Amino acid sequence: MADEDSESVRTAESQELAALHLPQLEALVQETSHALSILKVETEMFEKYYNKMEPKDLVSHLLPDIHGSSLDLGQTRTRRKSKSRAAADRFIGLTVEQKNDLAQRELDETKEEIQQTKGDSERIIQNYQAVMEEADIRWADIKKATCNFNKDIIQTISKKKGSVIASEKVLRYLEEKNHDRDAMKEKLRLKNDSLKVQKKKLQLQLKQKEEMGEALHEVDFQQLKIENAQFLEKIDERNQDLLQLKLTAGNTLQILNSYKRKLQNATAASARLMKDISQRKEVLEKMERETILVEEERAKAESVNKQLRQQLSDYRVPPVVKYVNQKMAICDLENNIKIWERKVEIAEMSLQSYRRAWNKVKVASNQLQLCLPLQGGQ
Repeated sequence: MADEDSESVRTAESQELAALHLPQLEALVQETSHALSILKVETEMFEKYYNKMEPKDLVSHLLPDIHGSSLDLGQTRTRRKSKSRAAADRFIGLTVEQKNDLAQRELDETKEEIQQTKGDSERIIQNYQAVMEEADIRWADIKKATCNFNKDIIQTISKKKGSVIASEKVLRYLEEKNHDRDAMKEKLRLKNDSLKVQKKKLQLQLKQKEEMGEALHEVDFQQLKIENAQFLEKIDERNQDLLQLKLTAGNTLQILNSYKRKLQNATAASARLMKDISQRKEVLEKMERETILVEEERAKAESVNKQLRQQLSDYRVPPVVKYVNQKMAICDLENNIKIWERKVEIAEMSLQSYRRAWNKVKVASNQLQLCLPLQGGQ
């Protein structure tokens, strides 16, 4: 009967698949592939969880839930439902709660592994850093010792070959190094002892804390949870306050930048105004100097004007008869000047005629003198 039901189910499924179009078949294939990948991941997670658990833990955790939950794997394809409960009962899967539980446990274990790996890596890095620091210190000591040995011993031996002083110096140097090494060893031993004592104290304190933690009851844990929640609320409030303060600081910074720009503009304007003030002061000083000169000239002009006014006030108009006589005298003088100018012109003309006549006489006398010596020679 079950075989017939399964055959009927297969026949119905094949008929449904044959009735679908190509895009629907492609979508169905993609959906089935996605469901298979999800089932594969869930199976790997369940196998990993199964391998980690003990057999008794596995029976106590999974068997009651498995017997109480029977799901069809074909439920991933929601568009189709099984026509036979007999075929569906053969597939037994995990519930959503069980899957979430497994995923949460796997996530917690992964986080623990990450934290453990991180701690191990940090310890390894710290050890390597300590080894490198120790190697650097050791290398610096070796270089220093080499330089000192070359300076104190090698140079002395090269200068005095085969001398007893050089060998004694080498022995003394080695004894000093051994003594320094013994002192360093004793110092490290004391430091190691102190660290051991400190380690014991810390282990004792840790043990006491663990014992106190074991003595705590559920009420204490509830109280701690409440206090933790209160502290978390306070932390959130402080974070909000911090965010508000950051916003306020940002706004304040913007305002400060704007005021800085205004201050720069005001400083530039002040510099321009100071320059204008200095230029205007120079112009004012120049104007003051010119004003002083003008005042001096004005004082001189006022004194001259005062003198002229004094003369004008002291001036008296002469009588008319005297004015007429003076005018007539001026006219007579002008006429005399004209007469004398005419006489001068006539005298100049006479002088010129006399000069021409004199020149003629001189020329004639010269010719006569030239002729007289010639006649005397004949």
